[in-house]
Order: sequence, then structure tokens, then C-alpha cells
Amino acid sequence: METTIKMFKALSDETRLRIFLLLIQSEELCVCELVNILNMEQSRISHSIRILREAGLIVNRREGKWIIYSINPEIKNNEIIHGLKGEIKLPEQDLQNFAKCKKRNIREKFKCN
Repeated sequence: METTIKMFKALSDETRLRIFLLLIQSEELCVCELVNILNMEQSRISHSIRILREAGLIVNRREGKWIIYSINPEIKNNEIIHGLKGEIKLPEQDLQNFAKCKKRNIREKFKCN
């Protein structure tokens, strides 16, 4: 039960929920992409990512000096996560910014690879 409470607490913040939903949709993103999609400061994104990681919702891997984030594979089949996918949608602006980010290849622009 403690794990579920941590998960709900982590997702109770709008920024963290948006980051999590973006990672569900995209499979993986770096901080520079999240900054561009959400139009937020890097420090705010990083703080939210830390909380999501501590709750066990996301994991990271290193590519050179960059860190790439994705959904924790251990929770992908969680019923709560499946419910989020079907019931909670990203704001339209986030979807548009996500498409622009992928089209402009922001990760390459900021040399995240």
C-alpha cells in the first residue's frame, strides 16, 4: 500500500502528471525536450523528475553526459497506470509542443545524444 500512496502523491501535482503522461506517450525524453514541450524552467522539470523517480514511476539511463527518462518497466502493467492512459489526456498545447519538438529534433539540437 505504501508504494501506491507514493505513486498517487507523485502524480497529484500537475507538472509531474504532465511529465508522466508525456513519457507514456513518447517512451523516452530528456530534460531539454521536456523544457521545450512544457515551457517550464529546467529546475522545475528536474525537481518533478526527482519526485517521480523516488516514487518508482520513472527510470533513467545515461547517454554520454545526458540522462534520458522513461516509464519504469516494472509499472507498465499496473492497473492504475493503465487507467491513467485511458482516462487522463494531455493538454492540447502539450500535444502540439510535443509534435513540434519531435519535428524539430530538439534532442539533436541540444546535442542530447
